[in-house]
Amino acid sequence: MSQSFLEKQFKLEQNKTNVKTEIIAGITTFITMAYILFVNPDILSQAGMDFNAVFMATCLSAAIGTLIMGLYANLPFAQAPGMGLNAFFTYGVVMHLGYTWQQALAAIFISGILFILLTVTGVREMIVEGIPNSLKHAIGGGIGLFIALLGFKNAGIIVSNPATLLALTDFKSAGPILAVIGITITGILMAKKVKGAILVGIVATALLGIPMGVTNTEVMAFSLDISPTLFKWDFAGLLDIGNAGVVGAITSVLTVVISFSLVDMFDTIGTLIGTGSRAGMLDEKGKLPNMNRALLADAVATSAGAALGTSTVTTFVESAAGVAEGGKTGLTSVTTGVLFILSVFLAPFALMVPGEATAPALIIVGVLMMGSVRQINFDDFSEALPAFFTIALMPFSFSIAEGIAAGIIFYCIIQLVLGKGNKVHPTMYILAILFILRFTILPH
Repeated sequence: MSQSFLEKQFKLEQNKTNVKTEIIAGITTFITMAYILFVNPDILSQAGMDFNAVFMATCLSAAIGTLIMGLYANLPFAQAPGMGLNAFFTYGVVMHLGYTWQQALAAIFISGILFILLTVTGVREMIVEGIPNSLKHAIGGGIGLFIALLGFKNAGIIVSNPATLLALTDFKSAGPILAVIGITITGILMAKKVKGAILVGIVATALLGIPMGVTNTEVMAFSLDISPTLFKWDFAGLLDIGNAGVVGAITSVLTVVISFSLVDMFDTIGTLIGTGSRAGMLDEKGKLPNMNRALLADAVATSAGAALGTSTVTTFVESAAGVAEGGKTGLTSVTTGVLFILSVFLAPFALMVPGEATAPALIIVGVLMMGSVRQINFDDFSEALPAFFTIALMPFSFSIAEGIAAGIIFYCIIQLVLGKGNKVHPTMYILAILFILRFTILPH
């Protein structure tokens, strides 16, 4: 690409940046979020999906979303299958609610199409504005706890106990010990603000796992065949009426789609606004330029991801690392997107990484996501109680959807009792009614 083309496409001079800075920023963003290439297939394979195909889908969906973000929205944000959303896919929709992974992919595709329609009409921003900030921050914190619990569980650090439900392991096996070492390494790197700390931590932990007998050093066969997950969605099964009846089946599907959609909304909106603010990209009204284009990139990527065979694609908060390196335009995203395409050749190495090496990444990301809790006003009990239910019920019920539902329901109830019901956005009441039906009348 010539200098003139890059200038015309990305408006580098107008944004007070240059090609070198943007490329370095793109590489930095990729390094900080490349852990998703290892973690996402590991989580989704537990739902019965083919690890190799999910790895390919992760690389390609991340590339598609990030390239659209760069070329269409001209913003320095990267996308990939989201942490928390992949956990909800496996542990919430498939394992807890009993849907097959093919049906879950169909639900994600529907949410993607819904997002496209809502974004084009401007309704998506209106819906987001209807959710109180306290619940938005609580959802981020709750997902952080949920992800951390998954990490501790996958590492074998937290185990089941018939008397107390959960307990700390006795650390007599190499796996949990390796995971603790990995947490320590990654934590130190994060504290020292080393770029790519999470990815470096995964690699270092996997290497240490070789002499400990945890890491499998045998190079496993890998195929670039994505057919095991490509277009394998099951719309007929998702919409199967069964014993629930027409209304029951439709409402059940809607609750799953809404749950996927709410989490994706808050991940994307929060990342765009928060990172954009740090970079000084917000206008005088506090809005991010090309916000609708960024949301559309997210929506299209989610639909494409479902077609390829992965959970919801969302904007990654790790994009802040690239922005901190000076990235201000879509050239940063294009650089990251190209690196995701090249990542398909890392597949043989991804297959060698044990769960004990990826578990620290889940825990560290959980720590990062918990930061949003400090924005909640716990001195106001009407705000604190719904926020607390949102945060606590996600890990305690092992379901992100249940936490979101509880927060919305209790927020509406409290505001109505306090005589402030007219200040609550109508969207909240609609969501609350759907979730109440889900808990009481409809099978779940």
